[in-house]
Amino acid sequence: MKHSGYIAILSAGGAALAALAVYTVDIVLGFDDLVPYKTGVSPYFGCIVGRVANRIAKATFSLGGKTYKLNANNGENTLHGGLVGFDKVWWDAEDVSEPGTPALRLTYTSRDGEEGFPGTVQATVTYAIETGSSGEASLVTKMTATTDRATPISMAQHTYWNLAGHASGPVLDHVLRIASTRYTPVDSALIPTGKLVEVKGTPFDFQHPKRIGEHLAQVEGGYDHNYVLANPAGSLPPGVGEELLPPRLAASVHDPRSGRAMDLLTDAPGVQFYSGNFLSQIKGKAANTGGGVMMTSTVYDKHHGFCLETQGFPNAINEPSFPNAVLTPGDIYDHTMIHRFYTR
Repeated sequence: MKHSGYIAILSAGGAALAALAVYTVDIVLGFDDLVPYKTGVSPYFGCIVGRVANRIAKATFSLGGKTYKLNANNGENTLHGGLVGFDKVWWDAEDVSEPGTPALRLTYTSRDGEEGFPGTVQATVTYAIETGSSGEASLVTKMTATTDRATPISMAQHTYWNLAGHASGPVLDHVLRIASTRYTPVDSALIPTGKLVEVKGTPFDFQHPKRIGEHLAQVEGGYDHNYVLANPAGSLPPGVGEELLPPRLAASVHDPRSGRAMDLLTDAPGVQFYSGNFLSQIKGKAANTGGGVMMTSTVYDKHHGFCLETQGFPNAINEPSFPNAVLTPGDIYDHTMIHRFYTR
């Protein structure tokens, strides 16, 4: 897709955003072919993850009086849908562009019992480059799903960003603000404890802009935490099947070196901030050296990209106090992300 200075390269493999050039600079980590996505080498670069994003404790949940055992792929837990989640399957693609709005719709049918989940789910993701009233373009990602049996759903878009350019190294000097006063602390397996904790006065406080690396050393293992997004009513944000809030600002990021900045808006209840802690010597796509010469590949290492994954709360299917994560027949799962880019 190409429009208003944006060039987005999309893949039917994993419904992935493989590249996004904003005024000629590609700012997302990725690969030049599908092999790493199929083999599991890819750490979910740019993919849609599901049926349930993030972790489900002990790869188990109960629903409707029945206990379901899922495929474990993260120790004893299920991560991002299991061994073969939405990121490792082939989606059907359809050009749904309209005049002035290039768009691609991808669909996938997740069969009953896939990875241990109940119900057949029809999942859809639509990427579009839309122009607002001010003339500025935005990348809009809309995820929807329906089911024929009750099942947990929480799809997420798992792009790794580097606003200086995908081959520019660590992002620790990027300046981040997250519109959240609370987060969900985790145990040693990165499973939420069930508590909601105020971020004020902790290394998790990004209410005011600060460098990603400013307090990183104080967070064991690095940032990989869910933030509770604001609800004007003061209560927890709505979950699956409930009336959504309009997309509101979840986070803003600025790279002082290049001047590039990004705002992220969403209607999801949470956003996972991940500081690329597990990236290690991953051979990614080629990079332009600036003189038109392409290197053979970029090597992505620790903290070379960050993720802001809007989502339902991790392990919500096992935490009754978290926003609802169960989709029932007749309801529609609906999740929107809006990325706006600019310079400052």
